[in-house]
Amino acid sequence: MNRFPRVLAIGAHPDDVEIGMGGAVLAMREEGYEVWILDLTDGEPTPMGTPERRREEAAAAAEILGAKRITLPLKNRELADTVEARRMVAEVIREVRPEFLFIHYWDDAHPDHVAACRLSEAGRFYAKLTKAGLAGEPWYPRKVFHFAAIHYRLHLEPSFILDISPYMERKLEAIRCYTSQFNVERGNLGLLEEVREENRYWGSLIGCAYGEPFACKEEIGLKGMGALV
Repeated sequence: MNRFPRVLAIGAHPDDVEIGMGGAVLAMREEGYEVWILDLTDGEPTPMGTPERRREEAAAAAEILGAKRITLPLKNRELADTVEARRMVAEVIREVRPEFLFIHYWDDAHPDHVAACRLSEAGRFYAKLTKAGLAGEPWYPRKVFHFAAIHYRLHLEPSFILDISPYMERKLEAIRCYTSQFNVERGNLGLLEEVREENRYWGSLIGCAYGEPFACKEEIGLKGMGALV
């Protein structure tokens, strides 16, 4: 029997979950959640990466976050919401049996991110189907939350903002594991400061140092006012 609480965060590429919700992963681990990360692709090819290097980077980042990690063999830059891909995601959901799913925001300039959102939602639905020829027993995560790892310069309307102030530095440490993606040679180390400033902005809206925004298409209920910051 599975131990709860358990969550599954699904990213199109290694580093998406770290950028969008690395602080939340650390916060949930602190609260006793078992956190799994599912990368739909290995993120390759990239200018300075290799599949082997990305695996090492992703493993190092997961260790910092205290998360377990699975990578599917879907293709970077060609990610699509197909029946075959839905079945693969559904089988991971059945294996992990999470209470909550965290997935990409639905609006983005990156086609893989948009496809990942649709694919994750469809995989959630497929995971509950009976007589579907899928490995594992049917399972249906009860809530889906969307994290912000977005290429558009847009201001999403969050359903809630999580205080990640105690975890900001470790979140950045996890992102720094991806040396093939963020380095001097590529001239993009500024992304780390951008992530810090974005999280500082979201934190300022709830009166804390750093925050991460999350959207939900369904209503969110509270059992008590003590859950509010």
